[in-house]
Amino acid sequence: MSRTVLAIDIGSTKICAIIAEIANDSSISITGAGVCRAQGLKKGSITNIELASRSIKSALNDAKRVSGSEVKTAIVSISGAYTKSLNSSGIVNIQNKEVSFKEIERVMQTSLYNANIPNEYEVLHALPYNFKVDDQDFIEDPLGMNASRLEVDTHIITTQKSNLNNLRKAVRGAGVEVENIVLAGYASSIATLNDDEKELGVALIDMGGNTSNIIIHSGNSIRYNDFLGVGSNHVTSDLSMALHTPLNIAESVKLNYGSLLTPSNDLIELPIIGDENTTHEVSLEVVHNVVYARVEETLMILAQFIENSGLKDKIGAGIVLTGGFSLMEGIRELAVATFGSVPVRLAKPKEMNGLFDNLRSPEYSSAVGLVMYAASAYTLYEIDVNKKIRHSNEVFTEQNTIDLTDEHDIPTPQLHNEKKVGMISIGLKKEKKGDEAGALSKFWNWATQLF
Repeated sequence: MSRTVLAIDIGSTKICAIIAEIANDSSISITGAGVCRAQGLKKGSITNIELASRSIKSALNDAKRVSGSEVKTAIVSISGAYTKSLNSSGIVNIQNKEVSFKEIERVMQTSLYNANIPNEYEVLHALPYNFKVDDQDFIEDPLGMNASRLEVDTHIITTQKSNLNNLRKAVRGAGVEVENIVLAGYASSIATLNDDEKELGVALIDMGGNTSNIIIHSGNSIRYNDFLGVGSNHVTSDLSMALHTPLNIAESVKLNYGSLLTPSNDLIELPIIGDENTTHEVSLEVVHNVVYARVEETLMILAQFIENSGLKDKIGAGIVLTGGFSLMEGIRELAVATFGSVPVRLAKPKEMNGLFDNLRSPEYSSAVGLVMYAASAYTLYEIDVNKKIRHSNEVFTEQNTIDLTDEHDIPTPQLHNEKKVGMISIGLKKEKKGDEAGALSKFWNWATQLF
């Protein structure tokens, strides 16, 4: 039986809603899509909830009209702005000497429990990048292996609670509830990267209207993410100031003449700011120089991000550019020169059934990635924003996921088995009230022995 999903990509310049049918075999068929100019957002964050809700509702109504489906919950993207990342690790003993899904759940929750997350931040994704079984490192999937000890290294992406709450309010104002929230750069990576690139290590840069998100994949999981508040709209602003022309004219100049290739000496006539009846002539060489300077500076800052990540030597597959800004003519050649002759490719979303022509553009990578995430196209294991353990082979009934959606980020660990002191189990069945004090007391004794 297929299910209907709604994905809403909330960007700085546009909001895209996609409705799709996902079959039991996880195949996707897109049935409706709507796009609206974003209002009430700046640099990926909501600055006016009412205006943002109106924009979301407009895109949503267009998608519903095309699809003919009514959807009450949505999977939503969130910008990398104001996110913080950290790495953590966890270790558990294996009771039955065989790693089951329950042990993988416990070790991931332990790594999350061990992370030093500020109170005002909430976990967006917890992504394991290295499992260790006994002393064997870099285990791709520990499930079913014989072991006495399981360890994990986890990359944890957090964002401000207020940021998440404002996003939920804006979407709720459009008439739908938020089912899940996914980092926009993570969604873009799902839609554009292939398995070989993820295995070899790759840096994905999603270049949008006002923001650029960077994700580094290594060992089939995200190892680094960062955010730059610069996008193609900054090129428009630069052109407007340099050419003394209104923003809408500067935008059309960028779209029609903006190129990073060899400049032309041709002249164009443009109106002047404040007196649009008066025009003046501008050389296309000036246009080229303004565009080139901004794009080169943006790429140089992104190259510095990669340098600072400490993972530059782990991106064997090079760099992948996507997003609307990547459509700029000649950007690939400039990126090759800027990033130090590493392979660079321009990426569009992967093909799927019913993909509308306009959704095949790089600017819709994040939106298409959200739909693919809903079809379980995420990393092998992860903890999502709802504190649920997800795994890529899960049955959608979600019987295998652990729900930790209480008011605390991470509940107090309780003993899995009273006789086996040292086994941490987080988020499993709650003990009877009469046993709680004893369990907590034993946990405290175990913790003091450990430290």
